[in-house]
Amino acid sequence: MRYLTFALGKGRLAKQTLETFEKIGITCQEMKDKDTRKLIFVNEDLKLKFFLAKGPDVPTYVEYGAADIGIVGKDTILEEARNIYEVLDLGFGKCRMCVCGPKDAEELLKHHELISVATKYPRIAKDYFYNKKHQTVEIIKLNGSIELAPIVGLSEVIVDIVETGTTLRENGLSVLEEVCPLSARMVVNQVSMKMENERITKLISDLKEVLAKENGK
Repeated sequence: MRYLTFALGKGRLAKQTLETFEKIGITCQEMKDKDTRKLIFVNEDLKLKFFLAKGPDVPTYVEYGAADIGIVGKDTILEEARNIYEVLDLGFGKCRMCVCGPKDAEELLKHHELISVATKYPRIAKDYFYNKKHQTVEIIKLNGSIELAPIVGLSEVIVDIVETGTTLRENGLSVLEEVCPLSARMVVNQVSMKMENERITKLISDLKEVLAKENGK
């Protein structure tokens, strides 16, 4: 039997994924060692391999078949737009993609004015403004501290992930519109889905059962 390979987004996402997998009998003890610098972890009994990758790289590993399965945030899936199957909402890592800014920017959104939008997610922002709101905007790509953009006059609004809203409030900004809800998703390589259909389908089915129980369904 060949190994089934998983690419996991580093950090909290990987930890929560392992916790969820343990509920269906999939464990990987060596990944729990906080001091390890290993990149690939193996469960020999179940013929499973896991590796940790930077979130935006997970869909790439899955698309090209370096991983059969990936666990990554919906924001990354939308932004990367790779040819992969999104098969399951794992229900953790919940947050929202939102248009945020100072309160007075609300009017600019209502009247579809030409505005500047700063974001780490240009594809998501463009799709929202062009295809859903039908509003022409200038998208400005930034790599971090997006909240700074409207404060220093770089843009009128931002498109960014909102979890608690604390950073926004502390900087005098608020959520003006919600683009979409986000959470951790399982993605599968298209060829792997055919070649390893039985194992992958069982995995999805087992996870669905556990998630349904947790949600009281």
